[in-house]
Amino acid sequence: MTRLRVLVTDEVDPRGVDLLRAEPALEVDERPTRPWRDLVAEIGGYDAFVGRSATQLPADLLRAATRLRVVGRAGVGTDNIDLPAATSLGIAVINAPSGNTIAVAELFFGALLSFVRHLPRAFSSMRDGRWDRSDLLGTELAGRSLGIVGLGRIGGEVAIRAHAFGMRVAAFDPYVQRERFELLRVDRADTLAELLPRADILTVHTPITDETRGMIDAAALNRLPEGAIVAHFARGGIVAESALAAALESGRVHGALLDVYTKEPLAAGDPFRRIDNVLLTPHLGASTAEGQRNVAVDVCVAVRDALLTGDLSGAVNLAGVDRGRWRDLRGAVALARQSTEIARALLADRNAKAIEQITLHVGRQFAGGESLLAAAVAAGALRGITGDDRITLVNARARAAERGIAIAAVPLQAAEDAHTIRVAVRGEGQQLVIGGVAALGVGPRITRIGEFKVDVAPRHTLLVLTNADVPGVIGRVGTLLGAAGVNIAEYHQARLREGGEALAAVAVDGRIDDALRRRLLALGDILSASVIKFGDTGDVPD
Repeated sequence: MTRLRVLVTDEVDPRGVDLLRAEPALEVDERPTRPWRDLVAEIGGYDAFVGRSATQLPADLLRAATRLRVVGRAGVGTDNIDLPAATSLGIAVINAPSGNTIAVAELFFGALLSFVRHLPRAFSSMRDGRWDRSDLLGTELAGRSLGIVGLGRIGGEVAIRAHAFGMRVAAFDPYVQRERFELLRVDRADTLAELLPRADILTVHTPITDETRGMIDAAALNRLPEGAIVAHFARGGIVAESALAAALESGRVHGALLDVYTKEPLAAGDPFRRIDNVLLTPHLGASTAEGQRNVAVDVCVAVRDALLTGDLSGAVNLAGVDRGRWRDLRGAVALARQSTEIARALLADRNAKAIEQITLHVGRQFAGGESLLAAAVAAGALRGITGDDRITLVNARARAAERGIAIAAVPLQAAEDAHTIRVAVRGEGQQLVIGGVAALGVGPRITRIGEFKVDVAPRHTLLVLTNADVPGVIGRVGTLLGAAGVNIAEYHQARLREGGEALAAVAVDGRIDDALRRRLLALGDILSASVIKFGDTGDVPD
């Protein structure tokens, strides 16, 4: 058995790496951190990459990674990865968004308490033999107003701990539902401008995006109360550093707690190093033994499952469903893809190769997974016809759109259709409907091919025959396949009326090549023979 190869670098915690090594199907190579250009020659031999923030993964490196299916980032951010390039190439990017949550929240309060109680100065003075008690009058957190930008995992943990200190807490996050604010007992600001004047202490916990880059600029800092403290433990670039340095030097902002910077490591001559009212740390947010272990375990488990079971619930560049929901949808994802592959093959045999439109009909059991199922449909439509083997759930919809294939999802309301997936594929004036069921815990089954009702599991190869409804056809087909060494797993014959045209869906083990297909067509009463070899898109196991 050929093993899947995983490259691990950047000193990922061994407890995560050990989980990968424990899998017989995986071959794990650990390497020290190197410049990305040193990886170009060997990255093409790996199916997955796991690292931290030290190794850069630009587009040039990803393009050289011709086998790469998954990139795992042991941490929250993905800023060292060219995410658009990875998405275009069909590479799933998985991070560990919750593993260092506690570490960052605790560091924030450690830094804040150190600042307001002058602990760095106190320690330094004591080491120098002084007793500067009268010069080290601090302030308390109780009664102060904390403004949080970003009420996700880390922002939420900060809010919980702020209440323990007796602080008043408000937050701005347009992507979080009002119920979460209420659950965390946090006042909701509808805009950043509304939050800033209320924040004696402002802390930022958002990802770096086009929307957040530079959002805490000079205008924002001027909206803070006189003497406010600004804390930045998220990603460099969200706070405009030159504007913050100017506000600190003018006294407009009383102090700053900084753990992340636009350029890291911080240059020796950086202005922040000479400003007294700043507490600087060297990107320590996730630097706890527990945090590093947690993110390593989380990302290695996610990479393992992505490779071995197709679970992409942790991918940041795929329309997400949570882990439990992903398991529920696996059968439906496979069925949607395979149904489309059947329709595409049958239409191609009717000289309708150019697919124009696919309508996906989704049963109630799969509500909420329409985007993922549409990606599976797109993958089924494109597999093997684009000249690009890297069609996966990650990039399939974008590639389909490039080829002018419109995909729409329509709900099925009837109770009896709750577990049904049906695709209507149109091309060059012809339309074909393929459908099936994917009940939880049961493998998907094809139950409709065009107007014919069938019942067959889409195994690795499906033979679809049309023939005259006369005696002896099934026997002749079985004899021919048996003589060719092709084992029949299931044979389902369907007809619309006695003596008319019949359709057979035959699931087989083994290969039906073009020569064998021609021999089938030469049998008496066989009208058509289509062979569908179901593909593995790299993320949905057959």
